[in-house]
Amino acid sequence: MGVNVVPQIPPRKFRVGSHGHVELSDCGRIELRPDEQVTFTTEAGAEYDVARKAWGFYATPSLNGRLPRFGLRPVLVKGLEEKFFVMLVERGHEDAFRAYLAAEGLTLLRWLDDEGFLRGLEAGAGV
Repeated sequence: MGVNVVPQIPPRKFRVGSHGHVELSDCGRIELRPDEQVTFTTEAGAEYDVARKAWGFYATPSLNGRLPRFGLRPVLVKGLEEKFFVMLVERGHEDAFRAYLAAEGLTLLRWLDDEGFLRGLEAGAGV
């Protein structure tokens, strides 16, 4: 066992966004084996876990449990070119998130931490 962290030194920089005005820095790679997890944190204390399984990844903690307790709100967003994204918004930063959506031409489809909505999905799926 043991996480393999490969830093990208110097970080690879590239431009993204609808106008290319956002510069991202690729800081490295983390290789996980099955049943290993890494946790990403913010200065404000929000946490985001990614867990590897033999079949793939748990991409997020539970939408209506640990994510909200960790200070993050999952949201489904439609982007340009008919692309869909699950994003995580730090609680209290919803206004900044909405400004980002407007600047990038993205559409908020649904907050995914709404218990009623999740139960409706469950009922509709015949689970």
